[in-house]
Amino acid sequence: MITYLILGMTYAFAAAVQPGPLQTYLISQTLSHGWRRALPAAFSPLISDGPIILLVMLVLSRVPAGLAQGLRCAGGVLLLGMALSAAKAWRVHDLTDVSRAPSGRQSLLGAALVNLLSPGPYLGWSLIMGPLLLKGWRETPARGIALIAGFYGVLVLSMAGIIMLFATARSLGPRVNRALVGVSAAALAGLGCWQLWSGLRSFW
Repeated sequence: MITYLILGMTYAFAAAVQPGPLQTYLISQTLSHGWRRALPAAFSPLISDGPIILLVMLVLSRVPAGLAQGLRCAGGVLLLGMALSAAKAWRVHDLTDVSRAPSGRQSLLGAALVNLLSPGPYLGWSLIMGPLLLKGWRETPARGIALIAGFYGVLVLSMAGIIMLFATARSLGPRVNRALVGVSAAALAGLGCWQLWSGLRSFW
């Protein structure tokens, strides 16, 4: 059981620190609205991954080839919309006005949507976590539970750590804060364009 716990923890840490749409969203929310508004988003995989796990477990060996590409396109459009919102926050440079900032619940739901429309969780569960979960559960349910507990425990803690790290950068002053928001907007736009292009080119 310890082996499966360690496997889940290790993969969770690797997934959390790897740049991707969800990580970019967390950073953008933290820089724009502060860690208190962004912190609930660290728990977003607990909401979004349920349908992903169910889908992958049901069709583990028969996932359509175009599924990941379609998700890339949808996620790219979503990221471009978020980049536009971040760019507006950068332009008005009014990052202390919390009345227009999303609530913690909105940040949580937004992050869950980003994760749901990203191909990473589907690919990760199809190729890595899914087979491990099936193998562990068939040996004994306790091993499957240990894998899930280790994975989500470390994943949530790692993403919370990312939020707190960038919250420190946010406190360096309004000019630095504004510059970082601009960088996050550019990163969201770049990632959105890349993800949209990556998904569309597979259909050509």
